[in-house]
Amino acid sequence: MRVIIVGCGGVGSALASQLVTESHDVRLIDRDPKARRLLPAGFPGAFLVGNGFSRSVLEGAGVAHADALVAVAFGDNSNIVSARTAKEIYRVPVVLARIHDPRRADLCRELGIPAISSVRWAVSRIHQILLHRHLTAELTFGNGETLLIRSQLPAYLTGRRLSEFDIDGEIRVVEITRAGRSILPAHSACAESGDLVTFAVAATALSRLRGFLDKELGT
Repeated sequence: MRVIIVGCGGVGSALASQLVTESHDVRLIDRDPKARRLLPAGFPGAFLVGNGFSRSVLEGAGVAHADALVAVAFGDNSNIVSARTAKEIYRVPVVLARIHDPRRADLCRELGIPAISSVRWAVSRIHQILLHRHLTAELTFGNGETLLIRSQLPAYLTGRRLSEFDIDGEIRVVEITRAGRSILPAHSACAESGDLVTFAVAATALSRLRGFLDKELGT
């Protein structure tokens, strides 16, 4: 996969380093030539100096044949312009932008560009760690509004229908790992001892999920 990363700061350089270890074709763009120092010695990807919203610079990075562009430069506006240019002019299949201002992140998503809003993600993640330490998210979506949570079911829930745990708009059982095998539960499926269950849960419903997972029989 050819990935263009606009911005070789902490996030951009770390992402580039990870992607090249997975044998992806990575092209970095940054206005500061000194940013190259953040890359590991012998970095096999390309590094271009210039503005990530400049068409000539993007074309020099091979945007016409890119599979993805990730805009993680310092400025929100430049990230939005880079992302829009890649999406609307060059039809890059996957375009992401890092946006610090949540209001701009909403605008970005309205344009059809997934936005990683640092503020919202950080607040959601810190809140989860503080209040729901044992509910570890396997995966998050958006800016942390929806999570996948895997948890061993407590013994008192054995024999209950898994559909009873579903709450519209808040919690849904999406998978069970039973005796080492993953299955998609039927509506009539019941919990068995030792089940490891994957829940899709709204971040606002974590307390509710924790409530019935922590509950002891008879309380």
